[in-house]
Parts: sequence; structure tokens; C-alpha cells
Amino acid sequence: MNVAVIGGGAVGVTLAYDLAERDADVTLYEANEIAAGSSGRASGLCYDAFSDRRDADLGVRALERFRELSGGGSFSFTDCPYVWLAREPRPGDEGRAEQRADAIREHVDRMREHGLDVSLLSGADLQERFPEVVAHDVAVAAVAENAGYVDPEEYTNTMALLARMNDVEIREGTPATVTADGAVATGDGTHDHDAVVVAAGAHTRDVVADVAPIPVKPYRVQALVTERIDVEPPMLFDATNGFYVRPWEGGLLVGDGTEAVEQDPDDWTREADESFVTDCAMYQEQALGWSWPTDRAWAGLCTATPDGDPLVGELADGVYVATGWQGHGLMRAPAVAERLAEQVLGDGDGIGGFDPSRFDGDETFEIVEGMDVENR
Repeated sequence: MNVAVIGGGAVGVTLAYDLAERDADVTLYEANEIAAGSSGRASGLCYDAFSDRRDADLGVRALERFRELSGGGSFSFTDCPYVWLAREPRPGDEGRAEQRADAIREHVDRMREHGLDVSLLSGADLQERFPEVVAHDVAVAAVAENAGYVDPEEYTNTMALLARMNDVEIREGTPATVTADGAVATGDGTHDHDAVVVAAGAHTRDVVADVAPIPVKPYRVQALVTERIDVEPPMLFDATNGFYVRPWEGGLLVGDGTEAVEQDPDDWTREADESFVTDCAMYQEQALGWSWPTDRAWAGLCTATPDGDPLVGELADGVYVATGWQGHGLMRAPAVAERLAEQVLGDGDGIGGFDPSRFDGDETFEIVEGMDVENR
């Protein structure tokens, strides 16, 4: 079977590799360079802490594959506990604070029903286990043991290398769209394939515009990396403040800066805002008792859908999409690509609930941050 993949991010290159492993003849079209888009700007957090069984199963499988690949070549997966927490209410935030805390407790119960290794912690428990975390005002916390982090660019480039070794033709610097009849159009003509899969991140909507509309909105997020730090914190998401942190090459990655505003995928600000850098310094003081100098800061694009779930599956006859990750694309890439490859080759039914046909494509909706505990 001859398959085209459009998009050289984490999902696209993993899918190309998985298709080739199943004896498909694969050509990957990338408008720029491998990992040049959202995958190269991702946080690299990976965990299975989802209360929905389908999402939890994908998280578990993705972590298995990350670990299988780790240690070969330049790629490595680092195990690290993942903590998420809600703080005591502040004046005017009492009702919202209670909702966040209740959501954490409820979701942990459901995660444990799925067999996930997660547990609830009080503020005192959190402080005892992770003394580097300031927890005097923490109302409730949870910790997932099956978690860790990767270098997003390293992972994506490693999968591209493995795909090439499996005879995948990777055409970088080749913008592509899908025609109404399912062909791939590039600057050097139109190319026919038995199937086309579009995993082009924020550009996916435009790439398949002649095939069918899809309800995806790109939105901007921000992150920074500090200089070297002298503590070893867990991966941490603060549901009260919206920040997340994780170790990063001897320093600390701090992320959030979510703008719930639709962005033009070709015209958006790639540098972090000065106000975001300042807010990150203040948050480090609150969460870790210290702030470290910033080494570099940047922005990236995530993609939202009306119900918070991605669009993965057949959009039209022989044309598939994989987009709308709400910030969870890289962490689930190994599992989603595996399932999608099976579907494309007729060996599986895809991922229930992610089918893009569940929408008309012209839905109106608000952008909701993917890491919000009430969406977990």
C-alpha cells in the first residue's frame, strides 16, 4: 500500500515509521524541517494520568513505547513522578478552588479504577515526599508514578531517522495540500497515493480544506528554560495557577502562558512575552521557594477542538487526519500513531471517540486549556 503522510512532527514521523514497519510504501511531506513546528516546541511531559479509560490506555501504551526506544541512539526517556495539585482558596476564589480540589479527588478515584499507579496526597504528605516543593498552602495533590519526560526534538528526529532506515522517503521543504479527490498537491505537481494522512498540526485544517472542513483552532502557549538549578523537583502541574514545571537539561522548564485566542498558523508571535517571563519567576518563588535566571523562552501552538478530544481517523475516503491535541500530542504520539497505522492499513477500527466525522466542521466553540484538571 502506498501512503502519504503530511507533517513532520512527532505524530507524523512515528506514523510513517509504523506504516513502513507494516510494509507500506511511505512518503512523508514536511513544509519546513522535521520537528520545526509544535513538536520541537513541546514540553516533553509524558504520563498516563487520565480519568478516561481510552486516554489512560493510550498513555500507558505511549509510555511503554517511549521506554522501548530509550537508550538507542541519542533518544532517552527519563522516569520522573508527575504531581498535580490544587491550592487553598484565596479571597474570591472559594467556589472555584473547591471545584478544582474535588476534580482531583474524583479523577484519582477513576484513574485507580483503571489500574493506574496514582495516589492522593495532603499538603503535608507532598512536602514530606518532595521537600523541594513548597506545599504549605496545598489543599490536595496527586502523584502518578508511571510518568517521565523526553526531549521533544530528540524524539521526533530519532523517529524520522528510524523511518528513513525503513525506506520512508522524507521530503523536507515541501509544503503539501490534499486535493478534493484525495491526491497530494506540492510545488512540483500532484501525486497519487492509496491513502493520505495529514498530521500537520495547526496547519491541518488548511491542508484538508478542499476535502472537508474540520473544527480546529490553533492557540498560543509559552514556556521557558532556566539556567542550572540546585534542586530536583518532580514534574508538577499547579491547577490553581496554571503553571507546570519539569527538569530540563540540568535546569527547569516552566510553562503556561496559554492564550485562549485563535491564532493564524502562519502569523503568530514565536517569542515569549516579557510579562510571561516575569510571571514564571514569581511562580518559581511560590512553588519552589526560589527563582532562577532564564536561559531562553519561546512560544508554540497547540490545537483545540469543540470537545477537547483530538480528531484522529478517516475524514473522507482514503484521507485521514490526526490533529487537535490540546497540548497532549507528543506524549501520546507513539500510541496514537500505532493505532492509526493499523486503521489506515485496514487492520483496526481506529480510536473510538476520536473519529473526525463526529463533527460537521463548522462548529463554534471556546478554547479550553488542555491541562485543566477538570478536563483530565
